[in-house]
Amino acid sequence: MPTRRRRTLFRVRRIGVVAAVLLAAVAGSPGSTQAQYDTAGSARSVGPASAEDADGGLPAGWSLTGGGAARQLVWRSAGPVPMSDSGVAFYSGDRFLGRPVGAPDGRSFRLALGAARLGKPSGLQARTGERRLDAVGAGRNRPVGPKGPGEPSGLSAQPSTRLPVNAVDPGRPGSYRTATGDYKLPSVRLPGLAERVEMRAVVVAPTNAPGHRPLALFLHGRHATCYDHGHDPGGEWPCPAGSRPIPSYRGYLADQKLLASQGYVTVSIAANGVNGQDYAAEDGGAQARSSLVRQHLARWAGWSADPASAPPVVRRAAPADLSRVLLVGHSRGGEGVNRAAMDSLYGAPADQDGYHGPVRWRIRGTVLIGPTIFGQNPAPDVPSATILPGCDGDVSDLQGEMYVDATRGVSRGAALHSAVYMVGANHNFFNTEWTPGQAQAPAEDDFWNGDERDRVCSPGTATRLTARQQQTAGATYIAAAARLFVAGDDRVRPLLDGSGRRAPSAGPARVLTHAVGGRRTPAFLPDGQVSVDGGRLCDEVTEVVSAACLGSGRSGVSPHFATWAPSQEPGRRAVALRWTSAGHAVRVGSARPVSIAGSRDLALRLIVPPNTRDARFDIALTDTSGHRATLGRVRLDGLPGTDRTASFWAQEVRLPLAAALRAGVDPHRVKSLEIVPRTGSGQAWLIDAWGWRGGTPAVRAADLVRVDIGRLSVAEGESGVRTYHVPVKVTGQGKGTVRLFVADPDTGRTTSREVTVRPGGQSPEVPVEVRGNARYGYDVSHDIFVKAVHGAVAGAYRGGVTALNDDPVPTVEVTPAAASAVEGGRLTWRMSLSAAADVEIAADVVILPVASGAELSTTDVDPQWLRNNTGEAPLPSRPLSRLRGLFLYPDVPPGRTSTEISIPVVADTVTEPAETVRLRLRVYDEENGTRYDGPEFTGTVRDAT
Repeated sequence: MPTRRRRTLFRVRRIGVVAAVLLAAVAGSPGSTQAQYDTAGSARSVGPASAEDADGGLPAGWSLTGGGAARQLVWRSAGPVPMSDSGVAFYSGDRFLGRPVGAPDGRSFRLALGAARLGKPSGLQARTGERRLDAVGAGRNRPVGPKGPGEPSGLSAQPSTRLPVNAVDPGRPGSYRTATGDYKLPSVRLPGLAERVEMRAVVVAPTNAPGHRPLALFLHGRHATCYDHGHDPGGEWPCPAGSRPIPSYRGYLADQKLLASQGYVTVSIAANGVNGQDYAAEDGGAQARSSLVRQHLARWAGWSADPASAPPVVRRAAPADLSRVLLVGHSRGGEGVNRAAMDSLYGAPADQDGYHGPVRWRIRGTVLIGPTIFGQNPAPDVPSATILPGCDGDVSDLQGEMYVDATRGVSRGAALHSAVYMVGANHNFFNTEWTPGQAQAPAEDDFWNGDERDRVCSPGTATRLTARQQQTAGATYIAAAARLFVAGDDRVRPLLDGSGRRAPSAGPARVLTHAVGGRRTPAFLPDGQVSVDGGRLCDEVTEVVSAACLGSGRSGVSPHFATWAPSQEPGRRAVALRWTSAGHAVRVGSARPVSIAGSRDLALRLIVPPNTRDARFDIALTDTSGHRATLGRVRLDGLPGTDRTASFWAQEVRLPLAAALRAGVDPHRVKSLEIVPRTGSGQAWLIDAWGWRGGTPAVRAADLVRVDIGRLSVAEGESGVRTYHVPVKVTGQGKGTVRLFVADPDTGRTTSREVTVRPGGQSPEVPVEVRGNARYGYDVSHDIFVKAVHGAVAGAYRGGVTALNDDPVPTVEVTPAAASAVEGGRLTWRMSLSAAADVEIAADVVILPVASGAELSTTDVDPQWLRNNTGEAPLPSRPLSRLRGLFLYPDVPPGRTSTEISIPVVADTVTEPAETVRLRLRVYDEENGTRYDGPEFTGTVRDAT
């Protein structure tokens, strides 16, 4: 989708206090009668808005600007939007429109639409995670899925049976003494960020552990940067005078102390400098965070070689072994450490990277807590454990599931990639500095309760964890990953790989896991090589989130169907099952025989609807010779869920293959998988099926091709058509396959194709036509995206060609300079441009005190006009210049050269001297992000004769 890039101070189209409250109340209610407003702010009642209405039909705070490829949807909040890891997303009803570009003020957000369908204006929504930003109390909270017997609430707070205890509990503290301290180094510059970024960290390390100890590095997510005691936390950087940085990096001390007691050197680094500057980064700051992580690792490598140069806390600790590194990232920090792992194996382009030194470390694994993954580009050969909080109100789609699913088929598949679904955990409480009652700065529960209690995630429900319970469970599973990935202790693998074991140290937390990789052999993956009989093969990613696979009208979402930048993505599919009677078989066939020889079990990842009880399925295999064997029966309870949770999550089930071998099924030539429901009716979804055997294989990174999309900025020119090519960098080794997505500059829809890439070969050709234009407009971006398919990784996943506006903004004048009217008439002026523009020219009006004589008052103007444009009542009578504000915006639409400004005045029977109003036009320079004073003009009202 083309993106208009603007160095801008965005402005909301405010209609007035009364009107804004009215429209906020009906926002999100399709078919509701709304108010429309003309340029002067007069209200008129209209019916339901059409599917493609003018700007006046949009809810308060929303506006459309430009036309054609320059058409944009803008939303401005009445106050700064709190910083979050997921950022802001625009929706039309349940249809995902895209992620807008935010302005530095934290209030304005702009999304390029081109000619893309908007839908009903009343359905527009701005969301961050599961929270609605542009209206209060939008939508009810309902449980989803069927009610089970004896379950009147519709929720399954606990499973029918509790998981057995694992043989080893990694959450128990070790025997080593620990030391804690901070270090602070000179700040660094990172590409794309104007201000330097801090190099600060807290270290917790063992003091009596022998030898060199493995290193665990923590990176926090995108949170507010600064606070003081009189204001809400903000996102400025550097912090303004009188405020202090929020110490988000100190929020994992309990996790660090547990690991340090077990013999790990731990360091948690600060990233406020990235958080305060990543709002315009195409990758959300992932590359900057990667650079910061590797800057710290480089310092640790240097201190290991020269201990005397290390800070005091590092000298007191056991020396770090940089060949055994675990990276732990929370939210956008998760995406950052994933990129750091990728960059350590396959170097980033020098012009994008903030670290240019040698790689003197080896990353053995990552732990990703409620992470973002905007590019859906995991490091396939670095083992990972991704914690998915069931009550995440920030990254509420649980897109971190793609750290598991998006690794399938990309590389060798030896690295274990685990998803850890933690029922009742929210996003923030894994960090004590983001937890009310524990944090130094103001903090909140990110799962927003709204005006109605959530039956799964509100505090005090049977399924919601307390902050302490959540933090204890999180520390346990971080330690489990450290013990498996770094220490190589296979005894903890059943806690992470879908084997269905629990750690007593995690307390009452209900934790479920599944995984890909490890010793799994691909069997039935729903791609172009499979067919389905009795069910349907459905696309995971379409314009309507999850609708293609989950079905329209279903509440709640699936992490497996998380969308990314393109609204449609071929190749990502699942098998949907729906039955009305027991015994309705669904057969999944393979175009070529499948070999699961050497596997012990068949492992399936199956979704059943949230709150389902006792779903049962018989599983069978058939080979190419017709030999068939029923492996056994599996049973599943759905996860607790409502329409605000991402609870359509696949649980791993396994069945021994011994029965198939006894029945003569050839494990080298399996033809089909059969799933036979044994309950009366229901639904389920098969994500994939694998041959499984125990153990943790050694992981060696393959020589993969790396693809990075750049951005070329060019002048649009005055006329003609010029063709440019999107810069695509291909590095690494061997050859690979990626899928390129090209956004249509007019409709915003993407087309895609698979291409083979190799270093030194011809880069993929993506031509872009830029048409010259002699009228003022905004910069226009033609975007492309890339995703790894096989033998490749994607670094910078988004780029394109940006056509820079090179035409001056039209000059503005107001005529007449002095208007006049009699009582009962209108004061009227015309705002005119020196030339038409391709975009809206925005302005507002300020009322100034008159220098002498009588001033027009609140009782002299039409009372409805006054309420609509100021939110104030006429009485007591007072000069207009004393009003708190005038919300009058005489914007000139694209292609027009003028608009009218008017003030209706009332007639009375009182004899009065002439009364004057003095006004000034303020024009918004969207190109430079400023506004400047335009011409002054006056109006005089006299008694009617």
